[in-house]
Amino acid sequence: MATAAAPVLAQEEAFARIRLLRSPNIGPVSFSQLLRRFGSAVAALEALPDLAARGKRQYRAAPASRIEEEVAAVRKAGARYLFHDMPDYPALLREVEGAPPILTVRGNLSLASNPCVAMVGARNASAAAVKLSRDFASALAGEGFTVVSGLARGIDGAAHEGALGAALGGTIGVIASGIDITYPPQHEKLQERVASEGLLIAEEPPTTSPRGQLFPKRNRIIAGLSAGTLVVEAAPKSGSLITARLAGEMGREVMAIPGSPLEPRSEGCNKLIREGAVLVHSPEDVVELLSDFDGNPRSTFREPVSAFEHDDIDYDAEPADAADIAGLLTTAPVPVDELVRQSGESAGAVQMALLELEIAGQLERHAGGRVSLISG
Repeated sequence: MATAAAPVLAQEEAFARIRLLRSPNIGPVSFSQLLRRFGSAVAALEALPDLAARGKRQYRAAPASRIEEEVAAVRKAGARYLFHDMPDYPALLREVEGAPPILTVRGNLSLASNPCVAMVGARNASAAAVKLSRDFASALAGEGFTVVSGLARGIDGAAHEGALGAALGGTIGVIASGIDITYPPQHEKLQERVASEGLLIAEEPPTTSPRGQLFPKRNRIIAGLSAGTLVVEAAPKSGSLITARLAGEMGREVMAIPGSPLEPRSEGCNKLIREGAVLVHSPEDVVELLSDFDGNPRSTFREPVSAFEHDDIDYDAEPADAADIAGLLTTAPVPVDELVRQSGESAGAVQMALLELEIAGQLERHAGGRVSLISG
């Protein structure tokens, strides 16, 4: 599939964007706000020390030498950078609040433009579930869907294997490490096949090893790329349920394959179905649900989200007093729109105060447009 030519991004600005995102206390939301406020990453980097000073902290951006090493590592891995405003950045992922501003990718990026379905499940999956995952993925790819998963053991690996080699669809692997790291080690050959025959995506810088807190970040990309998420087999505390809940927050289809009530590895799927996920028995059920997906999923599985709209922010507004906004916060997450109501300030003024607090290392952002003070 042909894609539109990417806009020309000056090398200095591209380098500055990478450096900005790798700087302390800068996440996807603050990155986006800084670009909107200052117009470029170059200007935003220059403004960071002053913004942090308003939050009573000193600040140093990521060293340029570290970014030079990162760029060299990306090239050595045979990967490239994908910025959020490039036309071939996945459209569904771009809609997600806090979508990654920069990804590193290897492989066929056009696969992300196909209808995508996420398939996730238990690492210690049963033999029957592994076969079911492989068969579902093969059938869905044969119908032209791109199967998205996380290259973990069990259900993930089976989904990738089933989708590889399909004449119409294909597979995308999203990893919680750098683009040059294989995890788990036994999936070295599978990950290379995904990169060479499908598409491999990483948000973290090269050489980053997977850590526990990185897997939920990876899961939001898996859910964000896809019109729907199918959970094949999952225990009650499985990380796959995080992906399903993220999909629900995004307004995407949430599906699950039921299992025996006597099988602990089926409890997660059965619980999702009770909470409103669509029960599916066959690949045809998934195809029917997603073929006419118009942004109004049939599943009633939902998570509450904030009504705050970042697009309505006046980024030229004078910030509210950061200390006043911090006084309304605790370590318990609260929606930003609630801070706007209680402070009496404009959305732009509150958001800029929150940005100052975040850059100063005092604020943490959570899913659903919520924020809190960092404990300790």
